[in-house]
Amino acid sequence: MTGRTRLSIAILSGMILSLTTAAALAPQTAPGEKQEVPVLSEVYNLRSYSNPNYTRIVLDVGAPREYVWNETRTPPEITIDVIQACLNPIVPESVTPAGAGYIKRLRVAAKNPSTVRLTIEADWERVRRYQVFNLFDPFRIVIDIYPKDVPSAPILTTPPPTEKIPKPAQPAGGGYSLARQLGLGVRTIILDPGHGGADPGCLDPAGPKEKDLTLDIALKLKAILEAESDLAVVLTRETDIYVPLETRTIVGNQRKADLFISIHVNAYRLKTRKGSETFFLNFSPDPAVNELAAKENATTTKTIGEMDKIIRKIAQHSRIIESRELAQKIQSNLATYLSRRYSDVKNLGAKGGPFWVLLGSEMPAILIEVAHLSNPDEAKRLQSAVFRQNAARGIFEGIKAYIRSLGKG
Repeated sequence: MTGRTRLSIAILSGMILSLTTAAALAPQTAPGEKQEVPVLSEVYNLRSYSNPNYTRIVLDVGAPREYVWNETRTPPEITIDVIQACLNPIVPESVTPAGAGYIKRLRVAAKNPSTVRLTIEADWERVRRYQVFNLFDPFRIVIDIYPKDVPSAPILTTPPPTEKIPKPAQPAGGGYSLARQLGLGVRTIILDPGHGGADPGCLDPAGPKEKDLTLDIALKLKAILEAESDLAVVLTRETDIYVPLETRTIVGNQRKADLFISIHVNAYRLKTRKGSETFFLNFSPDPAVNELAAKENATTTKTIGEMDKIIRKIAQHSRIIESRELAQKIQSNLATYLSRRYSDVKNLGAKGGPFWVLLGSEMPAILIEVAHLSNPDEAKRLQSAVFRQNAARGIFEGIKAYIRSLGKG
C-alpha cells in the first residue's frame, strides 16, 4: 500500500503564531490539576456537485479545524480526517454523487471520539487529479476531483429524492389510531433544540439566547432519558450550529425514529403573557398561534409558489392523532411538574399549529414552548439551571405517560 499524507497548511499557517503566543502566556497545569477538555466542532453537512469538468465535494464544519488528507491505491481512496470534531447525526453515512462515475461513494464516520473521517472511493483509472482546500465564513473543507475524460455533452445531475409523507387511511377522531391497532411502541426519540448558529431565536437583551437555553434543556432531557429508560436518543444539534428547519426531521426519518420533539422558548409582544404550551402540526384559527408560527418559520427558504403543496401536506398529515396525544401528555405533565415547584405556572394547553419544523416528519412530532423569555418572571427562571432541569424532567414525565398510553410502559 502506498500513500501520502498532507496537513491543512491553510489552517495551520494562520494558527502557528497564535498557538506559540498562547503557549507562552498560558499558565502551566499543576501536577494533578484537571486540564480542560477541548471543545469538538460538529461536522454537520456533506454535499457534492458535478459538472462536465469536475466534481466538488464539500464538508461543512461548525468552526475552523485542522485536517489531514491521504490517498491510497489499494483500496482506491482519498481520506480526509477532521481533527477535534464530532459528527452530527443529520449527516448521511453514505452518499453516491450523481453524474460522477469516477467517484463510487462518499462515506463519513467517526474515526475516533475526536476525529471525523470522510472517505472518497475513487476510480483512479478515471481520475486525472484532485485538490483539497478550505474556505471560511462559514468554514468548510472542499475537495475538487477532475476526471481524465471530459464528456462533450453536459452531465445531468439529479437531486436526491425528497421525503414523501406516507398516506395511510386516517383513523376516526377519538378512535384507535393505526399505531395503536398494531400495538406499536417507541424505541428512538429525536430531540431538536430550536434555532442555533446564526439563528439565535427570540432574544432577551439582558439575558441568554433562546438557542442556548433550548440546547441546554435538550441535553438535560437526553441525560435523563438515557439514565432512566432504554430509549435511544439523538439530537439534531449538540453544539451551537445552524440546522435548516426543513432538514431537522430528516434526522428522525433517517434513523426511523418513533417521536420527534422540538424544544423552544417563547416570546410575545405582551410581556404579561406567560406559561408553557405544546403544538402538533395542524392549521390554527388562533391569531396568537399563527403569530408564533410566523416567528418560528422565519428562516425557511420555501416560496409562496409552493403554498398549495404545503397546505396539502398539512391536511394529509397522517400522524395528527398520535402527535396530538403526545402533545397533550407532555404539556399536561410539564405544567403539573413545574406547578409543584413554582408559583403561578400557566398551562396554555396543547394545540395545532403550522410549524415547518414538524412538517417533514414520518413520526408523531411536536413543538414545545417551555416558557416565555419575554416575561420578566419566566426569563429569570429560564436563566436558572435548576428550572431548565425541572423543565427537562417534566417533559420526560410526559414522554413516559405517552408511552404508557400505548400499552408499552
